[in-house]
Amino acid sequence: MTEPLPQLSQMRCAVLGAGGFLGTNLCQGLKPRVASLRAFGRRLSFPSALTDIEWIPGDFSQPTSVATAISGCDTVFHLVNATTPASANIDKLADLQSNVTPTLRLLEACREAGVKRVIFISSGGTIYGLPKQVPTPESAPTDPITAYGISKLAIEKYLGLYEYLHGLQYRVLRVANPFGPYQTALKSQGVIAAFMHQCISHEPIHIWGDGSSVRDYVYVNDVVDAVLAAVQHHGPSRVFNIGGGQGRSLLDIVDVIKRVSGITPEIKFSPSRSVDVPRSILDITLASQELGWTPKTAFDEGMQRTWAWAIAQHQDGTLY
Repeated sequence: MTEPLPQLSQMRCAVLGAGGFLGTNLCQGLKPRVASLRAFGRRLSFPSALTDIEWIPGDFSQPTSVATAISGCDTVFHLVNATTPASANIDKLADLQSNVTPTLRLLEACREAGVKRVIFISSGGTIYGLPKQVPTPESAPTDPITAYGISKLAIEKYLGLYEYLHGLQYRVLRVANPFGPYQTALKSQGVIAAFMHQCISHEPIHIWGDGSSVRDYVYVNDVVDAVLAAVQHHGPSRVFNIGGGQGRSLLDIVDVIKRVSGITPEIKFSPSRSVDVPRSILDITLASQELGWTPKTAFDEGMQRTWAWAIAQHQDGTLY
């Protein structure tokens, strides 16, 4: 029988990958709610966003740094993501070595440190490969077509093994395509951030394929709410889809950017890529049933907030 978790207000938390998009937003959401919070990562993309939070710089591939980051914590949030779907397929061994192997070392460190629960951010867009059922539930076959998705799936399975062998609790959130403040175009991930950056920079919006591929988008504040719900979850399930529950094509995204920005950008089309799934929408019923979670932010409202943030960064000369 696993030990009960403390109340959220008493939790001692470590966020790994805290300097990035999701990590920055999660730290902001956790800070006023938990007893202590430690942020770990290679660098802070937005230092002013994480003031008054203990920051430990380090590389996820260094076991000593990771062990220091989680020492004394009961809850660990694993957000580290060293590759992208495209880069992972180019160098599959590097993807394995930079994501799966360090995660195994992390789980060993968690076991030794007495960590009670690990929350892992997985991928709702790549785990299922070319889904036969859309919207896709958690019970659907997992046949990734990228090394990135295979690594995410392997980590999910190792989490299950560590709970079985050592009682280390875990919850996996298969997040769709999150967007919002603090997402930049620098990591070649996040089409909304990329499109807005190109629009603000007066560059053509670059679309792989004909713009018809459909994705599920979810505003980052809703993702943070899902993470907070998963921390306190005590039901039978371990894996949850987290998305908007609706599909939008790339051309739909461009249309919304036109509305919120008042700009009509040029569009540049390139041949489609093998890593791109034509249609991906998540079934989020299970998260609603067990986590009591549903996305609350209307898509257009989230886009307006994201555009306002991007414009402010551009005016400040920061990344945009």
